[in-house]
Amino acid sequence: MNKLKTEDLSVFAEKLLSKRETHLCNSSLKKISIEFLNDVIGFLFPHFSSHAYYSSKDVFAKLQLLERNLLTLLKNVTDIENGKQNNIAKEFMMYIPEIHDKLWLDANEIFKGDPAAESIDEVILAYPGFMAIAIYRIAHELYKLKVPIVPRIFTERAHEITGIDIHPGAEIDSPFFIDHGTGIVIGETTKIGKHVKIYQGVTLGALSVDKILANTKRHPTIEDDVIIYSQAVILGGQTTIGSKSIIGGNAWITQSIPANSVVSSKMEVKVRSTDDYFNSIEFII
Repeated sequence: MNKLKTEDLSVFAEKLLSKRETHLCNSSLKKISIEFLNDVIGFLFPHFSSHAYYSSKDVFAKLQLLERNLLTLLKNVTDIENGKQNNIAKEFMMYIPEIHDKLWLDANEIFKGDPAAESIDEVILAYPGFMAIAIYRIAHELYKLKVPIVPRIFTERAHEITGIDIHPGAEIDSPFFIDHGTGIVIGETTKIGKHVKIYQGVTLGALSVDKILANTKRHPTIEDDVIIYSQAVILGGQTTIGSKSIIGGNAWITQSIPANSVVSSKMEVKVRSTDDYFNSIEFII
């Protein structure tokens, strides 16, 4: 490899400095974003907090502290216009009671719908699907307030710890049920109604990833009371799955499905002797 010349290093140094100035982001942004996220979850659910609240006064004090911490977080986001951080923080705090109520509905829906769940506390503490929904609901409110970067940090944190990828821009009504959950992908412009149940590996995606479609409806609409079984793929902004439909595992759907439909993907299963099998195939390792 050729040694770098002094002039090459000078060019590189200027390029690096330019990038650092253009894409300046506080080094602690991700860290304090996740700390704030964990603080909100701990406030909403005692399962994740060692702090006890004994009176309304305690709750109000914590809400004020959360607002102050969010303001600190927002001041680290360079793309937010100065002076708007206070309004965003105050507006977000007004959504906290609604987030709380929706999440308890989600947790109860999972508990009622899963025979393996022994209590609603088990759902909240141990179910990755519930944790992904909880983080999504917090991120979604910041997304609606047009906060850049932070909502994605939140939902990518959920992706990291649960294997479930929900874009904060998706519109998901409550109650919502994710069962198992690993490998689920829910795109930005997806719309999901009430009492929808989704199993592991489901993709609610776009037919095209062309950048010019950034501000269009690219992902499907799932109406109320739909069940989508594992590994089903539903694509396209014009695709609607009608209410009370059941989508079978491994289905590939790019067109709308009427209400009360059952969609299945048929596969052929062959049974034969192992003697015939091993005589007819070569294994290469």
